[in-house]
Amino acid sequence: MNVPNVTEHIAILGGSGFVGRHLRQHLLAQGHHVTVLTRQPPDMLERYLAPATVRQVDSDSDGQLVQALSGVSVLINLAGILHESGGQRFEQVHAGLPARLVRACTAASVRHYLHMSALHADMVNPPSAYLRSKAHGEEAARAAPADLIVTLFRPSIIFGEGDNFFGQFAQMLRWMPVFPLVCPRARFAPVWVDDVVSAFSTVIARGAESERCQSYDLCGPKSYSFRELIEFTARATDRHRLIIGVPDWVARLQGRVLQHLPGPLFTLDNYYSLQVDSVCECNGLERLGIKPAMLESVMRVLLSERQSVS
Repeated sequence: MNVPNVTEHIAILGGSGFVGRHLRQHLLAQGHHVTVLTRQPPDMLERYLAPATVRQVDSDSDGQLVQALSGVSVLINLAGILHESGGQRFEQVHAGLPARLVRACTAASVRHYLHMSALHADMVNPPSAYLRSKAHGEEAARAAPADLIVTLFRPSIIFGEGDNFFGQFAQMLRWMPVFPLVCPRARFAPVWVDDVVSAFSTVIARGAESERCQSYDLCGPKSYSFRELIEFTARATDRHRLIIGVPDWVARLQGRVLQHLPGPLFTLDNYYSLQVDSVCECNGLERLGIKPAMLESVMRVLLSERQSVS
């Protein structure tokens, strides 16, 4: 696919996280000027994020956001949480923040807003507070004025170097000879982080050719049950484990109990999210001319490497 090679000033919110790290490095390698917007003092992150520029901003302040976006042509919002905590709520992060970002983009004359949502956030009556808040964030993004190009991305679980999903379960499998698994039949279509990054990059490169408000569901080429993913992780790390699917009533009880712990591994709202299969009806990667990578071709090597150094 031929796309124009234009250097942009790109700001990223959530640029120090898993996807943000890969996306930041890719955009810098393409010659773009990248600024990471963060609540943390810049001196804590500058060495880690260099050569990107780091700018501290209070994302609750419209004025600070407008100032931070001065001279920026593209804003990428990767901010998101999987669990609510005392200081962070789904609606605040996934809906309130996008609404402020859209206003700030308009005031600062930003041309393009790229928004990370979640697969099936566009469904009727999402079953979880997480998905409902993501739906509200999409509504806020779509309400942007006509002169702001808006692009929405809805990925399935994202895998790759430094991911949380496979990394977390690989660690759990180290010390759990018997692994109780909630919602073992829930299905996913894991997508490689490099393919997600390519989707963002391709849309940015299209620039003014992008349509006013487009959305892309992002999935890998194959779907798996939750059990199959845990079994794959165990094999790739050379661990023989007994994986037992727990009944739904046990999963709900487990979510009710664990959600009160700090940094919970599982909550009742996670259970509700798992009632919807995280697979694509129409894969946006193919629409963008990107051939998605197979899970096994990437993660078998990465998980084996993690096992060798653990």
